[in-house]
Amino acid sequence: MPGPPWLILPTYNEAENIERIVGAALGVLEQCAPDGHRLLIVDDSSPDGTGRLADALAAEHDAVEVLHRSEREGLGPAYLAGFARALRGGAGYVLEMDSDFSHDPADIARLLAATRDGGADLALGSRYVDGGGVEDWPPLRRFISQGGSLYARTILGLGIRDLTGGFKCFRAEVLEAIDLPTVRSAGYGFQIELTYRAMRRGFKVVEIPIVFRDRVHGTSKMSPRIAAEAMWLVPALRWRRRR
Repeated sequence: MPGPPWLILPTYNEAENIERIVGAALGVLEQCAPDGHRLLIVDDSSPDGTGRLADALAAEHDAVEVLHRSEREGLGPAYLAGFARALRGGAGYVLEMDSDFSHDPADIARLLAATRDGGADLALGSRYVDGGGVEDWPPLRRFISQGGSLYARTILGLGIRDLTGGFKCFRAEVLEAIDLPTVRSAGYGFQIELTYRAMRRGFKVVEIPIVFRDRVHGTSKMSPRIAAEAMWLVPALRWRRRR
């Protein structure tokens, strides 16, 4: 029988969001996984005190734990550390989600159902399938996001509409099979690389429509460097496959 679901929340300067997002996510997990669940906060030494708030939440809730990392290395390494902890802890399903309410915690239940009950190995929260969408983004950011997914989809030959999204649910077997220690991308290219690796190994990937909303509190972590990494990563993945 598969182990419980683990939700990984990476944080850096999310003091304005962390208490509310943890409360909302726990409420959903208690409903859809009443027999057991874990919420792991991975904090990269946030200077705004997010880590201290996370420790207080862990003291208050038995299902919450915190992984403190000594320096900020990017989204990818934070998730890899969280995935490793979840797998060591016996997770049957591993979810990843932003900590700023860009992803609706209510959709946790739908992603988990797709992998636990719907036969998928990896469920992606997708902005670019029927029923999905984006709110509160300026036209340029919409163009960059949709263009990035189209670029990756075309070069890698995949049918997935939203390759750059960060709201996902993996069966544990997927993470165990895709050789996580060799993943090197640190920014949003990380999301492309994990989905690509899963599909290359024959796992069933489905897209679940979600509505993405821009953050209200805190500052976006997107930067030109992160976008550039994703641009060069895609042809690099194709080249590795040919080798």
